[in-house]
Amino acid sequence: MKTKKLMTWVMMLGGLTSCGIDMPKEEKTSYETMTVEKSDITISAKFSAKLKGQTDVTITPQVSGQLMQICVTEGQQVKKGQTLFVIDQRNAQLNLEAAEANLQAALASENSAKLEYESNKNLYEKKIVSRYMLDNSENSYKQAKASVAQARAAVNNAKVNLGFCTITASVDGIIGEIPVRTGDQVSQGTYLTLLSGNSMMEAEYSLPETIIEEAVAGGFTTNPEEVLKRLPDVTFVMKNGTEYPHKGRITSATGVVNAATGTIALKATFPNPEGKLFSGIQGTVVLPYAEKDVIVVPQVAVVKLQSRQQVYKVLPDSTATAIEVTTEDAGNGVDFIVTSGLNVGDKIVTVGANNVQEGEKVLF
Repeated sequence: MKTKKLMTWVMMLGGLTSCGIDMPKEEKTSYETMTVEKSDITISAKFSAKLKGQTDVTITPQVSGQLMQICVTEGQQVKKGQTLFVIDQRNAQLNLEAAEANLQAALASENSAKLEYESNKNLYEKKIVSRYMLDNSENSYKQAKASVAQARAAVNNAKVNLGFCTITASVDGIIGEIPVRTGDQVSQGTYLTLLSGNSMMEAEYSLPETIIEEAVAGGFTTNPEEVLKRLPDVTFVMKNGTEYPHKGRITSATGVVNAATGTIALKATFPNPEGKLFSGIQGTVVLPYAEKDVIVVPQVAVVKLQSRQQVYKVLPDSTATAIEVTTEDAGNGVDFIVTSGLNVGDKIVTVGANNVQEGEKVLF
């Protein structure tokens, strides 16, 4: 019975073959390849940066005294001229009143000296008093005028010191940490807070000299301002990967290469109309620049073996052989720039390169 069934299956298979129906055949998966060419590509160079307000101001008192009022809170947005702190004004007010009283006394003395001088001058013309008395009264009058000037300066100084008791914002900005409390005794130089003028923010970072030379033909010349104008806009990326919506401009550069690091210190300025940027934020400045006439390959074509990189070149007989290459990251997460190892016209494996074996026949 089993023999009869086996014969039946053999006859059926034979019949299918004779009817021209092909049986499924095993096929190898093809690799994707590309022919190497030169092209232009925009590189996104990335550099760590820290933000600070373009007009950050350290707030310290210019007079000593007890801190009577703290009129702002940490993180508060303030306007130029707004009161921030008030120091005890009583001593400054008393000094002003004393200075004003001294001024009045000096003015009275000046008036008396003037009257005496004018009287002696009139008497001298009539030959009643001597020249000595006239000169003496004139000198007394000049001294009295000088005393008035000094007293007036003392009043102005007292007014300034009284004004220093009220500390106001010198720029629009945001209040930083306030380490003092109401009632603290403060003096000149005591740190009260940092007022971050955040309408424009500066990102400080260092740029390799080679990048400048590639971004601007010829690098820094005798006219650095012209070089800065020719540099492209930059982007700021937060630590969480969010890209800040407003582009920035590189606005300053030292123009001197740090011998130890081979870098140039730069500042990029970003507008901050919505106040989303704060001093102290760290992130990444992205500088795009064009690389012309270079070999660009997809990253999937490059196989990394410890410290080496290689691609699989397809030979005329369709077999693959490993070629060691050196590359630069294009900064787009997709491509590499091959700086050595490949020539225009070479055919290489792209998709599936990690699975290729040396000498393997590559199907197209």
